[in-house]
Amino acid sequence: MIQKCKSTFRITMIYPCVGRTASMKKYIKTWQMQPLSIATIASLIPDDVERQFYDDRLEAIAYDEPTDLVFLSVETYTAKRCYQIASEYRKRGIPVVMGGFHATLCTDEVLEYAESVVVGEAEPVIQNLIDDYRHGTPQRIYKAQSRPELTQTMPDRNMFKGKNYINFGLIEFARGCKFKCDFCAIQSYYEGTVNHRPIQAVVEEIKRMRKRGQLIFFVDDNICSDLNVAKELMHALIPLKISWVSQGSINIAYDEEALVLLRRSGCKGLLVGLESLNPAGLKTMNKGFNLMQGGPEEALANFRKHHLCVYGTFVFGYDNDTYQTFDATLEFARKNGLFIAGLNHLRPFPGTPLYDRIKNERRLLYEKWWMDEDYRYDMLPFKPANMSAAELEQMCVDARRKFYSWPSILQRAKCAANRSNLYMFANYLIINAMHRRDVVGRGQMPLGDQMHQVQLLKVS
Repeated sequence: MIQKCKSTFRITMIYPCVGRTASMKKYIKTWQMQPLSIATIASLIPDDVERQFYDDRLEAIAYDEPTDLVFLSVETYTAKRCYQIASEYRKRGIPVVMGGFHATLCTDEVLEYAESVVVGEAEPVIQNLIDDYRHGTPQRIYKAQSRPELTQTMPDRNMFKGKNYINFGLIEFARGCKFKCDFCAIQSYYEGTVNHRPIQAVVEEIKRMRKRGQLIFFVDDNICSDLNVAKELMHALIPLKISWVSQGSINIAYDEEALVLLRRSGCKGLLVGLESLNPAGLKTMNKGFNLMQGGPEEALANFRKHHLCVYGTFVFGYDNDTYQTFDATLEFARKNGLFIAGLNHLRPFPGTPLYDRIKNERRLLYEKWWMDEDYRYDMLPFKPANMSAAELEQMCVDARRKFYSWPSILQRAKCAANRSNLYMFANYLIINAMHRRDVVGRGQMPLGDQMHQVQLLKVS
């Protein structure tokens, strides 16, 4: 039931958890960062609209609190939980709007559980959407004709007050990535394009949000996708004397000017998708550029030379991977002194070339793994080529356990970048200890809340 326009309009924004077991006392600590997307949406809501925000990872949702409209950001991992939450509001006659990656890549599915779906980025359509709901004339789909310029994007962090997040200062500069990796939902969502916020706006935002001793995290999908623009940002960051980290592609490791600027601008490290040491595997995932100019080993040597830490991510499960792949990768990660490492199996996300290929080959164990009652977070949702799904799952756990063992942590501490000063060494030990505790902490976590037994209600 859609309410007619009235003087006071109330919106409830909710950031969903991935899942929760019946026995879970606290949510996974490493997943408790500020949801910057919520702050961005909040900044677009007209001043005369009342707003409330609940973070499902940290607090109970007050379903009976009066509201006129609910906003949910839905990703593939959180889809089931979003549908549970939406069903609670649907029982109460409150309309729900969903946006985010999954809403764009699986629009037909999400439309079953939401009165409206935002396809693509929200900036160009959100105010029209709110106005439509205030006047009782909502549309089913809201989709911008083109990508937003991001000139007006300025997150409203007031939504985060009183919530206990990890003490990172999150900020966005670049949105999207020019590379088209086979497994990546980002390239499907943004279609291989990149937008940037104005550099001066980013600088002003940092000045307002920074706290003494805080590490700034640029949440960009690939901060160096356009290396020339990234260099302009780094020049502007130098006077701020901040410490920051981000995510970037391996190409930046072969640009000496960029490496110098990274260090001078306060960069302490980057997450780099190394993915595989197998050239054939890299080409299959459309990531052959990782082999440029000497490949990962040369790139990591260049990062170390400039005292830049690396969070290296690897994925297992491509057809070239064998039992020996794990030992070789683990030895490489230790030898090259990775600050931390992601050692995980492939997850075929809907809307990606990987998902379509595996589905066409009839290798999916769960066609919609994100909705299946039997699926758990660390389960492999498809049949790998050279081992069973259960074996691949266990070998990933074993690799993480070995990498985050104390002998491995102490061995990697010898890398000069990981202990370049007391601040970095303290963070190295703390972050590795956190990952050590999480090695198996997510393994049997369901998608959706086990304690939430509500029947999923679809839009009639």
